[in-house]
Amino acid sequence: MEGFTLWINAENIEVVHSYLFGGVKFLDLLVLLMAVDIVTGIMRAIKEKRLRSRKAMYGYARKVGVFALIIVANIVDTVLGLSGLVAFGTVMFYILNEILSIVENLSQIGMKIPAVITDKLHVLQEENKESAAVPIVTENVNIITEEKN
Repeated sequence: MEGFTLWINAENIEVVHSYLFGGVKFLDLLVLLMAVDIVTGIMRAIKEKRLRSRKAMYGYARKVGVFALIIVANIVDTVLGLSGLVAFGTVMFYILNEILSIVENLSQIGMKIPAVITDKLHVLQEENKESAAVPIVTENVNIITEEKN
């Protein structure tokens, strides 16, 4: 491979970014919050003396999965012509999820969190638990058969 050079410039990266993610807003904020979440998660694991590389790698893989899901949401937007609605909603969901995780990590480390934030986040957590735990109601149908004599 003599003379092989790889030219990566900002323009090429921007083209790939536009193709995969479209015009999704707040993607840079999501990346920043994910980095902060990783740092606070490591700090929490060190404090609780349960820092495990396998668990950390699983967490990193999940974060990569988030971007894969955003790409899928962008594809859905493009196919259905929704002007980025699905992708934007997906990004906002994960931004809120990262904020919740950061606040939780900081509180477990021992940092005091203002009551205004904890109250709002507690409400969000409860709503999330309720929506995730919505039971699927199935009707129990009893079939009555008549015996003919």
